[in-house]
Amino acid sequence: MPDNETQNIISTVASYGKRLFSFIRGRVNTDEDAEDILQDVWYQLSNQPEAGAIEQISGWLYRVARNKITDKHRKQKEALLEDFSYEDEDGEFNFREVLLSESFSPEEESLKKLFWDQLFLALNELPEKQRYVFIQNELEERTFQDLSNETGDNIKTLISRKGYAVKHLRSRLQNLYQEFINF
Repeated sequence: MPDNETQNIISTVASYGKRLFSFIRGRVNTDEDAEDILQDVWYQLSNQPEAGAIEQISGWLYRVARNKITDKHRKQKEALLEDFSYEDEDGEFNFREVLLSESFSPEEESLKKLFWDQLFLALNELPEKQRYVFIQNELEERTFQDLSNETGDNIKTLISRKGYAVKHLRSRLQNLYQEFINF
């Protein structure tokens, strides 16, 4: 026979499971991602000391779900920005440091804004198809399969276009990156 705390959790899962899943699913790319996040929410609830003492359980559940969704998006963006890293003869060149850095001074903030501005200018220099694939895959977080279904282009063609875009952006932004890390 489950104890009172376990019974409360079982009752909460039964009451909020479908609605919470729908809430999460509307904010992530796949059912699997939604299921993973929902499982994390239930895990956090089950490890909450005095879970039965939470006064507004629905508010608590949705807040935890939103936080988990935000964490997932943040991790995905960081993983996508890995494409901006490569080794050159002088050492590592890593755009992630610039794009995700926290600025502490007005000068650093100004340089970061300049970097973002230059990134968008460099994107505008790209041929339309390369720019589209890069923006859709990196900034909009769409998969190559999704883009292939939309455009009718082969996945390898889309990957190649993105590769050319990344190469151009690396070349175009390298000097600004060096300024930023030497600041």
